[in-house]
Amino acid sequence: MKTISKYWSIFQITLINSLAYPGELAGRSLMIIPFMWIFYQLWKVTFSAAGVESMNGLTLRDTLWYLMLAETIELGRPPIARTMSENVKDGSIAYILNKPYDFLLYQFSTAMGETIFRAMLNAVFGGLTVLWLVGAPEHPEGFLIALPAILGAWVLHFCINAMIGLSAFIIEDVSAFTWIYQKLAFIFGGMLIPLDFYPQWLQTFAKFLPFSSAIYGPARLFVTPTTQIFINVMTLQLGWIIVLIFLLTVAYRRGLTQLTVNGG
Repeated sequence: MKTISKYWSIFQITLINSLAYPGELAGRSLMIIPFMWIFYQLWKVTFSAAGVESMNGLTLRDTLWYLMLAETIELGRPPIARTMSENVKDGSIAYILNKPYDFLLYQFSTAMGETIFRAMLNAVFGGLTVLWLVGAPEHPEGFLIALPAILGAWVLHFCINAMIGLSAFIIEDVSAFTWIYQKLAFIFGGMLIPLDFYPQWLQTFAKFLPFSSAIYGPARLFVTPTTQIFINVMTLQLGWIIVLIFLLTVAYRRGLTQLTVNGG
């Protein structure tokens, strides 16, 4: 219980600190507004050119609400890998590793603390924009049903980004790996285009990857909150979380043996 309390306190402190500069927090979240307006113009033309009301079960309204939640998940996460890389390059990693807490759990607690208000503001600004453009979602209750999947998405994002960050123990600069991950998430996570619009063979491949569990799954569950989709999304998320936590633990232990501290 004391261990849990320690990381809960770290989470709370980070959560409160994230409100230290409300103007910066709100300004960053406003970015989702032009994104959703551009998506609306793009998909309105696409549906009109196709001459259909829906594509693979998604209407224009469903597509916009799907993209709103996908963008909220992606824009709400902090740059964990970049932060860990900077800690290695400036030598501050030596002081962090000497603290009386588990390094990975500390990073997870701070990441969740930074994520909450970022995601909330993105959801508010993005939701109001989409509400104005296409109206209310067909299943407003879908947001509550998708909450466990959103939490799972943040855990997946943390695991993947922490893996990238740990590579800084060896190569220091992880910007190339971060860029690659972002592009894979764009394509196979369904952040720009719902995976339902892909060819069937590509859908099958992409939906199995962790990128889809971190973005597509929660967003699709939001617009189509059925029991079957909920079970599929949560099962796949849980499987990838278990695998990635194991890999993350192994990578951390091996990374410590190869870490060279500079500066400090």
